[in-house]
Amino acid sequence: MIKIKTALLSTFYKEGLGHLAKVLDLYQADLISTGGTLEFLRNLGLTVKPVESLTDFPEMLGGRVKTLHPKVFGGILNRRDVPGDQAEIAEYDIPAIDMVVVNLYPFEETLRNGGKQQDLIEKIDIGGVSLIRAAAKNFDYVCIVADPEDYNPVAMELEQNSGFISVETRKRLAAKAFAITAAYDAAISQYLLGIQGEKSDLPDVFVQSFSPKNELRYGENPHQAAAFYGHTDEVFIQISGKELSFNNLVDAEAASDLIADLGNEKPCAVIIKHTNACGVARADGLTKAFELALACDPVSAFGGVIALNRKVDPGTARLLNDLFFEILMAPGFENQALEVLASKKNRILLELKGGPAQKLQVKSLFGGLLVQEKDRKITKPEELKVLTDLAPDQQDIDNLLFANILVKHTKSNTIVLVKNDVLLASGTGQTSRVDALKQAIQKAKSFGFELKGAAMASDAFFPFPDCVEIAAAEGISSVIQPGGSIRDQDSIDACNRLKIKMVSTGTRHFKH
Repeated sequence: MIKIKTALLSTFYKEGLGHLAKVLDLYQADLISTGGTLEFLRNLGLTVKPVESLTDFPEMLGGRVKTLHPKVFGGILNRRDVPGDQAEIAEYDIPAIDMVVVNLYPFEETLRNGGKQQDLIEKIDIGGVSLIRAAAKNFDYVCIVADPEDYNPVAMELEQNSGFISVETRKRLAAKAFAITAAYDAAISQYLLGIQGEKSDLPDVFVQSFSPKNELRYGENPHQAAAFYGHTDEVFIQISGKELSFNNLVDAEAASDLIADLGNEKPCAVIIKHTNACGVARADGLTKAFELALACDPVSAFGGVIALNRKVDPGTARLLNDLFFEILMAPGFENQALEVLASKKNRILLELKGGPAQKLQVKSLFGGLLVQEKDRKITKPEELKVLTDLAPDQQDIDNLLFANILVKHTKSNTIVLVKNDVLLASGTGQTSRVDALKQAIQKAKSFGFELKGAAMASDAFFPFPDCVEIAAAEGISSVIQPGGSIRDQDSIDACNRLKIKMVSTGTRHFKH
């Protein structure tokens, strides 16, 4: 335990600071402060010394230099049990500082709010980071309070221990302090790379941080601990329902990504199960779109995640209400629709905000990270290359492009079958493309879909003509695939022989 005799307070966030300062004053700690914090504390009736009285220097350069001085850092960094340190402290009349209460300029907050470059540069804290690191380094003798959330817990411990702070608390707060400065530096680094116009978002050293920490009930399974680090409120607002789980978040991202790629030209409904679409449809009305999506696979839809691209109306809400689902995501809810849907307390309703597009995907393995750009490619009509003697008409092209979006969002190896803006079936996560096609055909038939005239999409090229031959036997009339196999011509020849239209995109969409 150490007694807090002198505390330096210099904060941006002041809510709760007054109580901590009053507790320090109660136990006769000397208070030192700067700028706005000094004024704030004096207005509370506390006796506070300006940092200038310690350094004999005023704040300089418009406030850029306040605390960067040997008398401040000597007071923080001196080791109380090292005779040499104590001799120098005495020689230069440097008071020991036992607690540092500092938080950083709101760089990330300013960035999220669209701050201009000069505003952001001025939000790069120098003195604050240095004070935090110095105090955290010397946790054996100094308590660092860098997070406003710790104002009250530290005040409570001071009250319980008559002005003393335990070493356990000092170590915990020191670790947290270094996490705060690391996150701060990471955000600045990523911003500076961006304004330099770097061609790639993949720097030589990958540095990113995410906060705040949100505890989840558990991970993929109940025996796995889990947390989410980040700001979901930039993407959606939770209107009702239980807390989101690990699996909820994974499926919700899959649903929101797919509904975003499908656009807003027509009302659209998506039903996701284990990150794969089990129902997708576009129609002239939202209710019709959901009816068609549900008909794709009403068995798998049970307990799924639903995304819509239109505000939910009462008619669609009543139809949805008959289905058990985990999450419904939409850009809004009419009042009557919300009354219907929120009647079941555990049902999660999320209002989509259309937040910033995620640029990178990160996966951990082998104790390291795999980082890649997110697959944002959507093939346009003019990018299609017709490979066969028969050319697709406009309806074919619409179906093929629709299928190509769906195949991009389905686990490899995959085949997707669509017709008239409706997903008929997909083969997902298969080790063979032939197996994926057979799975899709069997599933479509099991729900009574007519495959004649359907479009087929593949996430990768066909190295053999077998998939084309199987598709032709079922009446599938058009195919979209990336191309790129040395044996592309085999499939093209099969299409010509079997009167199937084939186009290539030049873009593979593996999803592992």
